[in-house]
Amino acid sequence: MIKLLIALVCLCTPAMAETLRIVDGDTLDLNGTRFRINGIDAPEAGQKCKTASGKDWACGTAATDTLFALTKGQKVTCEKLATDSYGRSVARCYAGKTDLARAMVEQGMAWAFLKFSDEYESVQTAAKTAKIGIWRGAAQPAWDFRAAKWDVAKQVAPEGCPIKGNITKNGKIYHAPWSPWYNRTKINTAKGERWFCDEAEAVKAGWRAPYWK
Repeated sequence: MIKLLIALVCLCTPAMAETLRIVDGDTLDLNGTRFRINGIDAPEAGQKCKTASGKDWACGTAATDTLFALTKGQKVTCEKLATDSYGRSVARCYAGKTDLARAMVEQGMAWAFLKFSDEYESVQTAAKTAKIGIWRGAAQPAWDFRAAKWDVAKQVAPEGCPIKGNITKNGKIYHAPWSPWYNRTKINTAKGERWFCDEAEAVKAGWRAPYWK
């Protein structure tokens, strides 16, 4: 885990020196608040995509690395627009003057989340035409990837609740079925570890998603 210390400003709080942590390609923690970037859906951290020749490549890792690179050394600002069902603030976020959502779609590192917003549809069309990033070859949209992983894990999880609430030296961390650490995470209920039915339940109980960077 990489800890990045820079001067940051959250539009909903006073300016202060804080820690920015990149959770994945469309989520970041800023000034103690988790922000889900509005209008996009990036590949999950452990997700693979295909090249034009059909070879796997780590598009999830690439998306997270791209968001990290876009924010590195920049003043990051986020303007809250709404709160999602997991308690995250949905926001428009910038690194300096760069619209992070637009930049991620432009570089082929995220899908425009057309179900909720068509703001970046034309940017996505350009990236798709250029065959960059996730458009290099076949790629399962992140929302379908999550749904497939969830359905498989739910079948074998206790009471159909597949989220693993792990306790480590870094605190209480939950892993959804699409987490790259999911399969190697074992739950020991005797230690206070537990299973959750959804992410909102895990967050409410005091667990957090793992940081990628």
